[in-house]
Amino acid sequence: MTPPLTTLLRIREGHAKVGYAELFFDLVFVFAVTQLSHTLLEHLTPTGALRTGLLFLAVWWLWICTSWVTNWLDPEKIPVRLTVFGLMLGGLMMSSALPDAFAERGLAFAVVFAAMQVGRSAFMLWALRGGRSPGNFLNFIRITLWFAMSAVLWIAGGLAEPESRAWWWLGAVALEYLGPIAFFRVPGLGRSSLSDWDVEGGHLSERCGLFIIIALGESVLITGATFAKLEWNPVTIAAFCIAFLGSVAMWWIYFDSGAARGEHRITHGHDTASQARLAYTYLHLLIVGGIIVCAVADELVLVHPDHAETAGVAAIIGGPALYLLGCALFKWVTNTRRFPPASHLGGLLLLAALALAAAPMHLSPLVLGAATTAVLMIVAGWETASMRYSEAELKH
Repeated sequence: MTPPLTTLLRIREGHAKVGYAELFFDLVFVFAVTQLSHTLLEHLTPTGALRTGLLFLAVWWLWICTSWVTNWLDPEKIPVRLTVFGLMLGGLMMSSALPDAFAERGLAFAVVFAAMQVGRSAFMLWALRGGRSPGNFLNFIRITLWFAMSAVLWIAGGLAEPESRAWWWLGAVALEYLGPIAFFRVPGLGRSSLSDWDVEGGHLSERCGLFIIIALGESVLITGATFAKLEWNPVTIAAFCIAFLGSVAMWWIYFDSGAARGEHRITHGHDTASQARLAYTYLHLLIVGGIIVCAVADELVLVHPDHAETAGVAAIIGGPALYLLGCALFKWVTNTRRFPPASHLGGLLLLAALALAAAPMHLSPLVLGAATTAVLMIVAGWETASMRYSEAELKH
């Protein structure tokens, strides 16, 4: 007779579709991404960028770790669903604290974040204790211990002065990101193995694709909300169209072929766990981070089309560059090719040339925004034409 607790796990029968409870949970991260964009925009300095980047690493890790857990758990089961909703509440509180995480709400952010990480892993232990997956049960003992160690650093940082808080939290982030690379090695318990990470690849691929949609949607929302508050004239209308076309190009670059090919590789390949760890857990954070910086750049171009400081120029060029780098690496590791896509490498070279020309040529934010959007559109068109040509050649 099957122990009742094992029924909290998914029954693997083909592709596990993303459930409505998971989609509901993901809506919290629309707010989180918006908070990060606004925080970066309000603190567009090297220090502000580093602090916002640190917070983004925490937010992404919280989301992707939850996605791994719901890959195993069945959100249709009431205990799992209630846990997901509890994580939603914590996510809203954490997101609300993001703008002041390096001020008076640092401890609140740290406590909620640490509680979500440890609590979610502890729940997974409870769900696995029926003996259905002994390897994964031991795996989550290790994971819970790792998160308990990072929790100490998170809370210590929340208690520290704002000037030294980043160092504590940098240690916490480093510890959490090192965990999967070290296979969560624990003295006396050994380390996990890839065979313990029995993920359903199609489900994780779909979750990450939906997160890309969330981030792109947040970018479109910022563009629309900012444009609605401005006077409509040829300059603002041009900036609005440039921002929209840039978002379309980013969607095209990821979803036209990359998402489907990545899903095919993780679903049908023999290295599912490895792909889940590298391509979706680590490399996707570059893609999402690029979208967030692009959203900040779009607002800068809309509000200040004639002039931008050095940090603004860095955001306008750096956002697309980060996005292309992430997509290039993702497509490289999910395809059997010697090098990243030539279209993406070409786009990165064009952006590098634009960065070198921006200051000497005194390019305005509007011109820079138009140029980066043009680069993204060139990459999208180049890759699409190349893929269609390759498919035609194979048919002949």
